[in-house]
Order: sequence, then C-alpha cells, then structure tokens
Amino acid sequence: MSSVEARLAELGVTLPEVAAPLASYQPAVRSGAYVYTSGQLPMVEGKLRVTGKVGAEVTPEEAKELARLCALNALAAVKSVAGDLDRVARVVKVVGFVASAPDFTGQPAVVNGASELLGEVFGDKGVHARSAVGVAVLPLDAPVEVEIQAELTD
Repeated sequence: MSSVEARLAELGVTLPEVAAPLASYQPAVRSGAYVYTSGQLPMVEGKLRVTGKVGAEVTPEEAKELARLCALNALAAVKSVAGDLDRVARVVKVVGFVASAPDFTGQPAVVNGASELLGEVFGDKGVHARSAVGVAVLPLDAPVEVEIQAELTD
C-alpha cells in the first residue's frame, strides 16, 4: 500500500474504483508531468448519492461532503494513469462546479470539501489554486462536480 493510500486508510476512506465515463472521454489523461482529470461526480458504485440543487434540495453541508467524494473519485482517476498516488508531487489546481439554487452564493464553502480532503491526504503538496463556480445544472442533476490537475514526479 502506498503512503498516500495508507493516509486515506487513516482517515477512514477507501479509494474507489474509477468512475465510468458518462460520455466520450477519459476519466484522466497525462500530458508530460501533469495529470488532468475529467469532472468527477459524487458517484458511489456507479450511482449518484444525491441529486438536486444546492440551496434547494441539497444543503450546503451535504454538498460539501459530496465535493469530498468527488475529490476522492478524482484521486482514483489520477491513480489510474499515474499508477501510484505517491507519485503526486503536488495538486496544482481544483475546479469545482456547484449546481446552485438561484439565490445560493456559498460555492466556495461547498468546494472546500474537496480542498480539505486533498490537504488532509497530501499535506502541503495538496495546497492548490482553485475555482468554485455556480452553475444552473450538472450532468445527471448532480449537485457538485470536481476536477483536479496534479503534477507527478518521475
């Protein structure tokens, strides 16, 4: 077990299987020293845990936990092309999309779920640049979608 996966185990988290793509794309691709993930939804065993808009059907607290799950799915996608999460030199960028009720403005707090997980797992290597974007709708009526970009070591 890699040290990153050991850290996940300490946190009580198991790395899932890579979520199957919903359309014509790859869950992650490598270009040079970087891995770019496709947007990852809060899928558990092939199904969305929750659907709806944050600030309406989904609470901000639930959405933050869903963003954490999205980040975990993104780590599985990174591992699928990197081979080992110990090769992550740093998480460079996180982009989080939050399907938001019209008056909801707490997108940064929701995406903190992903950012905090990455910090817990990687420490300083998990500190990243980030965007948190409110959108009208996401695929399958998901409340949250997260993508990450990671730099690898040789």
